[in-house]
Amino acid sequence: MLFRIQVLNTMLVGLTTVMAMKMVSAEGRDPVLHRVGGGRYSWAPHVNFTQWATNQTFYVGDWLYFGFDRYRYNVLEVNKSSYENCYERNFMKNITRGGRDVFNLTEAKPYYFICGHGYCFQGMKVAVYVRYAPSDTMPPVFRTSPPSSRAPTVTLPLFATAVSLIISFFKFQESYI
Repeated sequence: MLFRIQVLNTMLVGLTTVMAMKMVSAEGRDPVLHRVGGGRYSWAPHVNFTQWATNQTFYVGDWLYFGFDRYRYNVLEVNKSSYENCYERNFMKNITRGGRDVFNLTEAKPYYFICGHGYCFQGMKVAVYVRYAPSDTMPPVFRTSPPSSRAPTVTLPLFATAVSLIISFFKFQESYI
């Protein structure tokens, strides 16, 4: 009998942990598409990309949109030194595809982008500093901002199930002690 209670206890703890993880992940933010420079086709010379980037907040999972003339410009991901010196050789990645290109920010780190063919020296470069989204660990009831539209349909049933399982477990345990 004691073995059965230990097994049920272990199962309950595991199930509760999984449900708690699902509740937290269901509350995450949606990714944002950032139009580099602010406009539809603003990857061009003489745009202040530094000022634009400082007015943005970039989180892991967000996207950058580069709109440009694909026959004149390109977008190269480079390291910090190449960014500072407008050095286009040994770039990390050429994200140029067709002039309306997107790049997924998959890690919390600084990303550096330049345009080759000498345009970097005319200001066609941008650095974005990506961070993790702030964790939102408070239950939906205690939040000051409105929850996302999908949160109540996912978290409320999971929370109710977890509570009922815990109550059932303690009632079950009391009946065998």
